[in-house]
Amino acid sequence: MPVSTGDPINAQILSVSEDRIQGFLPDPFGQIALQCGLDLPIVVERILAMLRAGTIRRIRQTLMATNLAQGSLVAWKISPEKLNAGFDYLWRDDPFSGHIVIRSTDRETAGSAYRLWTTLKIPQGFSIEKHCQFLLAQTEAEQFLLMPAKKLFVLGVGHVRRRALHPGEKADQPADAIGTELVDLSSLDWRVLVALKREFTTEELEASARAGGLFWSARATEAGVSLAEFIAVAASLHGRKVIGRFSTFLEHVKTTASGERITQYNGLFHWAVPRGRELEAGGEVGRHYCMTHAYWREGGPDFNQVNIMGVVHGTEKEKVLAHKAAIDAHLAAVGIPVAYTNVFWGGRSEIKPSEISPFAYDEWCRANSLNPETMHG
Repeated sequence: MPVSTGDPINAQILSVSEDRIQGFLPDPFGQIALQCGLDLPIVVERILAMLRAGTIRRIRQTLMATNLAQGSLVAWKISPEKLNAGFDYLWRDDPFSGHIVIRSTDRETAGSAYRLWTTLKIPQGFSIEKHCQFLLAQTEAEQFLLMPAKKLFVLGVGHVRRRALHPGEKADQPADAIGTELVDLSSLDWRVLVALKREFTTEELEASARAGGLFWSARATEAGVSLAEFIAVAASLHGRKVIGRFSTFLEHVKTTASGERITQYNGLFHWAVPRGRELEAGGEVGRHYCMTHAYWREGGPDFNQVNIMGVVHGTEKEKVLAHKAAIDAHLAAVGIPVAYTNVFWGGRSEIKPSEISPFAYDEWCRANSLNPETMHG
């Protein structure tokens, strides 16, 4: 069974399954088959083969975590001799840190001293500042800088379908701005959500595929509700815009079992645009199809007042830079001045879903000899 992303049938499936299945669906695999124009048994067989081989690193229903928990991009200033140990701690011991990346720049700037970058989600009711202060002590970092997203413009992956993009390819309209307001959930909502978001094992997917229309039945049992109630609650959560996409995540950092690298370079782009034009600039950056993420975040003086950030992946550094050059030229063409720009290149990195459950935060506090009450915001 071919397990590389270069296989035509696998590429046909992945071009849909990476980031085209939006929201909650009772039968996500059926929708993948429908959209990529293949029979369901072929889709299931190929996805399971890629998951077993490690080409696909995880399959799960994603959430709009920015609407469920306090979130921030965190830049850590840490001495070179403690950098990798700090990375290891955040990867292994902090379930609330998601993307963990060591970054570097081609030219020295004030922000170049911040080598360790993480995404962080803290469940509602707890303090993201206090959490970072605890991590600061554990990693022996010197300083941290919180950069929460004020607006999102792009949030997706789609590495396979982005391979053939030419620099400058973009949508006809600017990207919409997505808010980050927190949504209150009931205890039932959280039970369903916690069961919904956990990644699938190959055994569970095989059983779910055999069950046909009962895809989520095991998760409903886990949440302690009937399948009909589980689907109804999940649909309600979808309506409240806290459900992301059903996604097959590729192993795009490490070399896969088939010997391929999905991507080799990832650039975190920074732009400083005039205050008051952040929504306009974010929409213009986000309309470029190469962007996997685009945000309005405030970098402050340490990062020369950058306020628009985004990520592009690629197998060639020159191609990633060409994408950025095309975006820079577009911003100039539409009359948005850029006072400062830079690229932070990703090096060593690990990715895991950030935990967002308040129940999990209570357990983590006690495991680390912390009183949950003292960690409230």
